[in-house]
Amino acid sequence: MAKTESTLNVSRETTSLRLLVENRLRTAIGNGIFKPGQRLIERELCEQTGVGRTSIREALRQLEAEGLVTTVPHRGPIVSTITVEEAEQLYEMRALLEGFAGRACARERDPAILSRLRKQFEVMGVVGRNEDRSDLLAAKTEFYAAMLEGCGNVFVQRFLNMLLNRVTLLRMTSMTQKDRIDHSLKEIETILVAIESGDEEGAEQACIQHIRNAAPIAIAALRRNEAQPAPASAAE
Repeated sequence: MAKTESTLNVSRETTSLRLLVENRLRTAIGNGIFKPGQRLIERELCEQTGVGRTSIREALRQLEAEGLVTTVPHRGPIVSTITVEEAEQLYEMRALLEGFAGRACARERDPAILSRLRKQFEVMGVVGRNEDRSDLLAAKTEFYAAMLEGCGNVFVQRFLNMLLNRVTLLRMTSMTQKDRIDHSLKEIETILVAIESGDEEGAEQACIQHIRNAAPIAIAALRRNEAQPAPASAAE
C-alpha cells in the first residue's frame, strides 16, 4: 500500500491536474500496479493520489475512452482485460501500422526526431538493467512517440496510439523476461539504425519483426494469467 501511494501521489501545484492524474493512473496500469480486471475504487484512488473525486472521475473517463478502463454494472470501473484472440489481432494490426510508421520515419529523417530516438534508445540501454521496469517502459513509450511523430501521418499516429494504449495491458508481460529485454533492445537498435540511415525497407521489416518476436511471449503470458483471479480493489 505504501509503495502504491508514493508512486501515485500527485502534487496539487499544477495547471492541469486532470492530465497529471490521467498520466499517473495510465502509468500505474502500464507498470502492473493495477492488474487487468482489478477494481478501481474512487475513495482508494483519492487517498493514493491525494486529489478529489472529480479529478479521479475525469481521469477514469478518459482512460475508459482509451480502452484501459471498463465500467462494469454493479462493480464500477475496472482495469480492462484483453482476450487471447484480441491480443493476437492487436499485434497483427500493430505490426502493419508500425511497419508503415518505421518506413515513413526513415524516409522523412527529421533531425529532431532522430535525436529523440537516439536519446531514448540510450536511456533504454541504461535502465534496461534495472529490476524496476517502469523506466524502461517510459523510455520505450517515448521512443514510439518520436517514431510516430516522425512518420508524418496523423491518421497512423491516431490509430497506433489507440493500439499502444491497449498494448499497455500486455507490454509488461513481455518485459519481465531478461532474455527478451536483451533481444528487444537489439531489435530496437536495428530499427533505429535503419531509420537513421534512411533505409525505408529495413526500418519497416525491423519494426514488423520486433512485433512478431514480442507477440508470442506476451500472448503466452496472457494464457497463463487468464485463470488467475484479479485483485478486489486498487489497494490490494
